[in-house]
Amino acid sequence: MENIKPKLGQAGLVLAAMGIISMLLSIFNYNIRLLAWVDMWGTGMGWVVRILLILGGGALFFLFGRDSEE
Repeated sequence: MENIKPKLGQAGLVLAAMGIISMLLSIFNYNIRLLAWVDMWGTGMGWVVRILLILGGGALFFLFGRDSEE
């Protein structure tokens, strides 16, 4: 179980970064190809999905991405 914690932290960081990049690119009507589906249900829902990516990724990073001092 100890080997998966750093990977979850890294995955969280990637998710949060993709959400932030997608948010910035959507201002200019661009999107990351992997996240092109987020605007399928409308612009408002696309923003909700981007925010959830950032919050979920940040939570994974802060829970599992830091070294524990035990």
